[in-house]
Amino acid sequence: MNDAMLADSHASAPISRLVAEVAAQCPGERITLGEMAEAFGDRAFGLLILLLCLPGLLPGMASVFGTPMLILGVQMGLGFRKPKLPGFIARQSLKRSDVMRLTAGADTRVSRAIAKIERWVRPRPGPFTSPLADKVVGWLTAYSALMLILPGPGTNGPPAFGTIVMALGVVENDSKVVGLGIVLTLLGNIFATAVLLALLWFGMEALGYVF
Repeated sequence: MNDAMLADSHASAPISRLVAEVAAQCPGERITLGEMAEAFGDRAFGLLILLLCLPGLLPGMASVFGTPMLILGVQMGLGFRKPKLPGFIARQSLKRSDVMRLTAGADTRVSRAIAKIERWVRPRPGPFTSPLADKVVGWLTAYSALMLILPGPGTNGPPAFGTIVMALGVVENDSKVVGLGIVLTLLGNIFATAVLLALLWFGMEALGYVF
């Protein structure tokens, strides 16, 4: 298969099938972010953000994947068309078993949820699939990454969920889903910021009483 046919195949592949193809292309028990960035091509930003953001919903895992997400978000916000990962980020890896949980063939709640979403998400070009919208997605992703990195009770879920929806829209070139994801991510980040600011205020007040 030549490069043009491969690009067309990737452009039309559902998320789960594309992830399965990349997992098949990358041997070993772990798959590095660098390998995935190369295999995903022009869809690398959306798929890498998706793969990195899903663990952000798990307690204690958000900060581990926050830094790569931050770098990807900033690059996307600056208008990069493909990720340029630093060596220490490119060498970070995910377990093959965790990646395969996103495929339709894996009978897990995550794969079943993605399969349901894929039945609704489809290529719908529009205002939120433009280069300007990609930059907005990038900066919101960077904002979400900061919220995942900073410690705070209940501050991981809302930004991570919105970012996952944005990433799904970017991967499938779906303007409506990207637009919905932008709204959800913005609301999630506002909530997380408010919680962190409230914690900071209470901490400063407590210090005032002590000293």
